[in-house]
Amino acid sequence: MKNYPFYISLILVLTLVSCKKEEAPKPKVIYQDPSKVKTEVPEDTSQIEIADLPINMDGTNYLIFPIGTISSDKKGIKSSYDSNTGYTVSNYGEYQITGYLQNLKFQEIGQDTIYALTEKNVLIETATYLKGIADKTKKQLMVFTLADLDTNKDNKVNNNDIKSLYLSDISGKNFTKISTDFQELIDWNIIESRSRLYFRAIEDTNKNGAFDKEDTLHYYFVNLLDKEWKATEIKPLL
Repeated sequence: MKNYPFYISLILVLTLVSCKKEEAPKPKVIYQDPSKVKTEVPEDTSQIEIADLPINMDGTNYLIFPIGTISSDKKGIKSSYDSNTGYTVSNYGEYQITGYLQNLKFQEIGQDTIYALTEKNVLIETATYLKGIADKTKKQLMVFTLADLDTNKDNKVNNNDIKSLYLSDISGKNFTKISTDFQELIDWNIIESRSRLYFRAIEDTNKNGAFDKEDTLHYYFVNLLDKEWKATEIKPLL
């Protein structure tokens, strides 16, 4: 009987150690031998694809259909974005579509054809229409933040993977990646007076699978009026 407190304390210590191990954050990048890397992610057959009603950005000639997924459980239908049951997979406000979207589909007003932004397996978090650039230059562009690679090798492309930056025309054409593979997008902004997009990204230079203070920050800009978009690195700290 005298040993009971000792055994109880031992069990509590082991339980706490086990919990700490389980709560360890998963790395965003897992490095593998290139010959063993899978390029395709298995399709999740438990998800049902659904489209929200179309959005027309002010002053443009295209409809945009957000495409997401819903899953069915005992409580009903639940979308990948909305925590409540329902059929909504996106939100829209201030020329920006947000959600956890598998694609966007485009339709020119007056035409019957509806086509996809990309054939890649992606998770789009934001799609932003650059209204200020359009008003100033008449060039109608969109900026996307999304995951496009299964960087943590869990056979899913989701918000636990590295976030990248893309551009396209308002039609969804010329969909172009402007950030670098395996660099995590931090933020971006537009300088309308120069028609430039600036962004920051972090590189896992110590290859520990996480992004921390030991890694390298990169700074870039893109000339939005160029025919071919290309990120130019700058060194504001030198």
